[in-house]
Amino acid sequence: MGYRLSKIYTRTGDAGETGLADGRRVTKDHPRIEAMGEVDTLNSQLGLLLAELIEQQAQWPGLSELIAVLAPCQHRLFDLGGELAMPEYQALHQPEVARLEQAIDAWNEEVGPLKNFILPGGSRLVAQAHVCRSFARSAERRCQHLNAVEPLRGECLAYLNRLSDLLFVGARLIARRQQIDEILWQAAERGA
Repeated sequence: MGYRLSKIYTRTGDAGETGLADGRRVTKDHPRIEAMGEVDTLNSQLGLLLAELIEQQAQWPGLSELIAVLAPCQHRLFDLGGELAMPEYQALHQPEVARLEQAIDAWNEEVGPLKNFILPGGSRLVAQAHVCRSFARSAERRCQHLNAVEPLRGECLAYLNRLSDLLFVGARLIARRQQIDEILWQAAERGA
């Protein structure tokens, strides 16, 4: 593979526009650029979660399964970014959505039904998984906004939706495998 980036700065975006791979110039706050940015932010946060999982897997060997399932998601998010940058490009396909669904089902069976709302926290890993989940929802909202202006493929939208679900169940699984109690939401007392 040859060099992909020979020059990091081009000065072509200094006036508030950027180029898409198909040659179009759009504003940096265009819905497509917003969607690309949210997917990139999610990918960065997922990278942080994976780095922390890798650091903790010696102490908690059960975390290795989460790494195996989540690591490919970074690559698929990069694929999704490619689809957003090059509207004719198709890299994300239904089997990847099905892979997430299989992991969700297996993990959900292990953690059991949710009996109360839970809060992000309990451990750094659990909290980071919830940060990733919330960024996945944000990326999904940005892509849905773009979809209203310029239709996206259903696989892209479904992937982000399933990924946020996977990260929610993954946060619960991390707590279980770290033997940490989930933090249950407590409603405010009435009249207090």
